[in-house]
Amino acid sequence: MSAALLPKPQMRGLLARRMKFHLLGAFLVSMGCATLYKFGIAEPRKQAYADFYRNYDPMKDFEAMKAAGVLESAPPK
Repeated sequence: MSAALLPKPQMRGLLARRMKFHLLGAFLVSMGCATLYKFGIAEPRKQAYADFYRNYDPMKDFEAMKAAGVLESAPPK
């Protein structure tokens, strides 16, 4: 009698059904991570580089390194 009360287990198509669910979940998680990386790390980093090089004077930096004696090919005066 108790066998009639329990539902039969699904024996066919179980892997395919669960695979659809897990593939969709993996796709959504990966797209979320990619979006967070782009807007949380890549874009601020690009902006920081742009801000740095907007006012960067390579000759001023060269003269500072030369005066500090960092460069062997250009001794300080």
